[in-house]
Amino acid sequence: MNASDFRRRGKEMVDYVADYLEGIEGRQVYPDVQPGYLRPLIPATAPQEPDTFEDILQDVEKIIMPGVTHWHSPYFFAYFPTASSYPAMLADMLCGAIGCIGFSWAHSSVERAGLIGGVKLKAIPSDGKFAMRASALQEALERDKAAGLIPFFVVATLGTTSCCSFDNLLEVGPICHEEDIWLHVDAAYAGSAFICPEFRHLLNGVEFADSFNFNPHKWLLVNFDCSAMWVKRRTDLTGAFKLDPVYLKHSHQDSGECWPQGLRLLPHWQLPLGRRFRSLKMWFVFRMYGVKGLQAYIRKHVQLSHEFEAFVLQDPRFEVCAEVTLGLVCFRLKGSDGLNEALLERINSARKIHLVPCRLRGQFVLRFAICSRKVESGHVRLAWEHIRGLAAELLAAEEGKAGRPHCRPCTGATEQGPQLQKWTERMPRGGSRNVERGLLCTLF
Repeated sequence: MNASDFRRRGKEMVDYVADYLEGIEGRQVYPDVQPGYLRPLIPATAPQEPDTFEDILQDVEKIIMPGVTHWHSPYFFAYFPTASSYPAMLADMLCGAIGCIGFSWAHSSVERAGLIGGVKLKAIPSDGKFAMRASALQEALERDKAAGLIPFFVVATLGTTSCCSFDNLLEVGPICHEEDIWLHVDAAYAGSAFICPEFRHLLNGVEFADSFNFNPHKWLLVNFDCSAMWVKRRTDLTGAFKLDPVYLKHSHQDSGECWPQGLRLLPHWQLPLGRRFRSLKMWFVFRMYGVKGLQAYIRKHVQLSHEFEAFVLQDPRFEVCAEVTLGLVCFRLKGSDGLNEALLERINSARKIHLVPCRLRGQFVLRFAICSRKVESGHVRLAWEHIRGLAAELLAAEEGKAGRPHCRPCTGATEQGPQLQKWTERMPRGGSRNVERGLLCTLF
């Protein structure tokens, strides 16, 4: 769907919404369908090719609306109000377009869960590719048990935040199984890539997982927020969260045979009681792009990241700091952390592009992530030229401070290139501590 299609379809959707709300009094406020009615009415898999908007909207009316409780009906007197207004709906559309996540890189959900749960959290050292391996996990388990602690929960990551590395599930999984430890797989970013067959080998060992999470709002063209979570045994969640106040009881709650996969317990799967209708926007995206369209989108981003990686590798002043697997390139100037911190400051102060850093093995590293739905090769090339130009200015300023002659940017086999490379390679590189790690929770 391009901008022209969006303008046209957006007007049609506004008309549909306005007609729905104007005529809501004429709709039956409470549905009379049986739980599970929807399953035989929709395909078991997403379409390979895109469907038409007309077909999707017809299906909304034909198969979705019959199962809807109309909370905005003037005949709805249950629970409490669920607020709605035309200004709020317009603003909600704008929020989705802006896509502002509203945080400042404070990504530590597992650590926060440990604080809430009152448990100790331990980072597991990773290998040369920033992956958690069996030996490191086993050693941590033995130390904890010897100290009287009870390890019970391991978080393995597929596509880590810092450098998009992949923990070894084939090694970690059997240990968790033998030790009766819950294995959670965090694939928040990389999980979307597994719709492409060429990346599914990164999932090897996922059969050992007790739970698996990924965020379609990161890389699957579904706007924020939308997170998909799978659990091997749903009773592990429902047994912990289930509460049955009288105002939540209903006529179908005990008719388990009518509810597919135990969904009658859905409110008991989580801490919040309610949730947004997130599956609807996923359904629209899957149908309007089709599997092939979504695969093409993922593959394009991966290709663009490799284009940027090639630019970095061609410049002897820079280095790539981690294997490039998906849409993220970790790179830095060969030199001190201070030099790279200064480069990032210049990049973000110029406000032409925006990057954030990470630390890998104690070094300050710049992250270049392919993010936008609209990014093309030209944008990547211009970003690299901008970075190179700022790096040249920075290095010239540093040379001036040290009384060295000015050195132009390296463009290949020039006199300045090898000399500059030798100088930067003599600069200190920082420590060797590994900060990209798996996580282990223990009771104490």
